[in-house]
Amino acid sequence: MPLVPRVPESVAARVRPVLVWAGGTLLTAAATLTMLGPPFGPGAGYRHAGPIAVAATVAVAAVLLRWYPTVAVLLLLGGALTATVFRPDLRVEFGPMVPVDVAVCYIAATRSRRAAIVSLCLALVVPAGYDVRVLAADGGPFLAPFQLPVLYAVVFAWVVGLTIRKSRQLAAAARTQAAERAMTAERLRIARELHDMVAHSVGIIAIQAGVGNRVIGTRPDDAQEALRVIETTSREALSGLRRTLVALRRAEPGRAGPNVAPGLAELDRLAAGAAEAGLHVTVHRTGAARPLPADTDQAAYRIVQEALTNVIRHSGARRCRVDVDYRESELAVVVDDEGCGRPDPLGDNGFGIVGMRERAALLGGDLSAGPRPGGGFRVAATLPLEAAAAV
Repeated sequence: MPLVPRVPESVAARVRPVLVWAGGTLLTAAATLTMLGPPFGPGAGYRHAGPIAVAATVAVAAVLLRWYPTVAVLLLLGGALTATVFRPDLRVEFGPMVPVDVAVCYIAATRSRRAAIVSLCLALVVPAGYDVRVLAADGGPFLAPFQLPVLYAVVFAWVVGLTIRKSRQLAAAARTQAAERAMTAERLRIARELHDMVAHSVGIIAIQAGVGNRVIGTRPDDAQEALRVIETTSREALSGLRRTLVALRRAEPGRAGPNVAPGLAELDRLAAGAAEAGLHVTVHRTGAARPLPADTDQAAYRIVQEALTNVIRHSGARRCRVDVDYRESELAVVVDDEGCGRPDPLGDNGFGIVGMRERAALLGGDLSAGPRPGGGFRVAATLPLEAAAAV
C-alpha cells in the first residue's frame, strides 16, 4: 500500500492548473522582491507594505493574465513605473520588469500573434521611454549597460514564447497526423480481416453452389452434400463476422479489442474446409513448434487462408501443399499448388495478394507470390518473430 494515496484523475485535473499558477505566481513575486530596492525590496526590510503590494500586484495580474492579457500587462507595467518613481534617477531596473517579461512570454506562447505583438510593444514602452528621455538630455553614462539588458530581456521573453507556441503547434499537428495514421491503419486492418473472412467463405459457397446446381437433377446426394457445405460455411462466416463486430463495438479507446481471429493451430480445420470445396490440402510443419506472438500467428493463418482461397477460385488445382517452418528468429510459410497459375481475374483491383503483402510488411517481413518455374503457383511469406514481438 503506497504511503501517499493516489489522487483521482478528475481531482488532479482540477488541482494541477491551480498549483501551477500559484507556484508560478509565488516564484515570480519572490524573484521580483529580491531584485527590488527600498521601499519594496529587502533593502528597507519587510516591515512595511512594499512586499505585500508587489506580491498582490503579481497575483492579481496572474489571475487576469488568462482572460485579460492586455490588462494584466498594463497592471504589471504600472507596478514597474511605481517602483521607478522611488529611484532618484527614474531608471527602469531589471527587477520590476521580471513579471512583465513572464507575462509577455505567456501571451506569445498561448495567445494570437496580434496579442503577442501588442504585449511586446506595451512592454517596450516603459524602458524605451526612459531611454528616449536620457538620450534627449545628455545620453547618460550608464544607458547601455543598465537599460539595454532590460530591453533585451523583453524581446528574449517574447521570442521564447513564440518558440513555445510553435512547438505546441508542431506537437498538435504530429498528434493529429498520428491519429489519422492510426485510423487509416485500423481501417486497413478491419478491411483485411473482413476480406479474408468473407472471401474464403464466399469462394467455397460459390463453388459448392455451382456443383449443386449441376448435379441436383442427376446426383441428389452430391447436391445435398454441397448444400450442407454451403450451410456450414455460411454459418461459420456469419459467426466470424459477429465476433468481429462485437469486438469492434466493445473495444475501448486506447485498448485493442480481443483477438478473435484464429491462428496456425486451426490449419487442419482450414484444410478440412478446403477439402469440402474439392481441394486436398497437405500441411507440413518443420522446426520446433512453439507459441508465437499473436500478430504473427494471426497473420500467418490469414496468409494461408487467402492463398487457399485463390487456389480454389482461380487455379483449378486439386492438390495443394502448405509448409510451415518454425525457424529460430522467423516463421516461414509457403503455399504451393499444381494448378494453371493464372492470376486473379480481378487484376490490379483484387485485394487478396495486396492484403497478404500488407500483413507481412506490418510485421517487418516480406511476401512473394507468382507462378512457379515447374508449373503451378507459389505464395511464400517470411515473418520475423522479434519484430512481431516488439509490435
